Amino acid sequence: MEKPTNTGHLAIKDYPEEIRPREKLKVYGSKSLSDHELLAILLRTGTKEKSALDLAHDILERGGLVSLTQASVEELSQRRGIGLAKAAQIIAAVELSKRLSRQSMGVRPVIKTPQDAAQLVIAEMAYLDREHFKVINLNTKNQVMVIDTVSVGSLNASLVHPREVFKLPLKRSAASLILLHNHPSGETQPSQEDINITKRLCDAGHLLGIELIDHLIIGQNNFLSMKEKGYF
Repeated sequence: MEKPTNTGHLAIKDYPEEIRPREKLKVYGSKSLSDHELLAILLRTGTKEKSALDLAHDILERGGLVSLTQASVEELSQRRGIGLAKAAQIIAAVELSKRLSRQSMGVRPVIKTPQDAAQLVIAEMAYLDREHFKVINLNTKNQVMVIDTVSVGSLNASLVHPREVFKLPLKRSAASLILLHNHPSGETQPSQEDINITKRLCDAGHLLGIELIDHLIIGQNNFLSMKEKGYF
């Protein structure tokens, strides 16, 4: 959707009624709205210089909706015209969409193949600009109990220590785990550090009675199963 022209610094309430996002949603439904219009409804108000719709354009021109899945409240709140309240509203909406996506796949998805595990996270992790290390907790029926984020940052032994990886799974009595981390470069080939960490966590799992089923490396819309490739 193009910005309305010749409006100066009008608020959305001063736009013609037929192009106001809320009125369009009411008449035509949410599917008729652009990403910018939906975000403007979340923002609710603009500033003295810009309308909520203008702010939405500014936010999305830096990477679209995908950029919001990577942003933090702190990062968004530093943008001109956003602030803490608006940033919190955006992050909350993004998190709700992630949870809805997971729940729509079933209350407890069953993992039978590496592809099943990858599909749970690939949309979220494929374009992250930093490495995120996550752990899928499984019960005795290979059903997903929860997905934890253990660390954010370049993967190393200090960030991914066995005590941090197994702390919550032990409390939940998880039967097995699947490790996942992304490579911002898009490449899925494991580094020597990836291999060393995986072997270390596999050994720790044996001692604790929690099986390490696999370690997936997420690239850009693709992944590698370290188990299938024989790395451990």
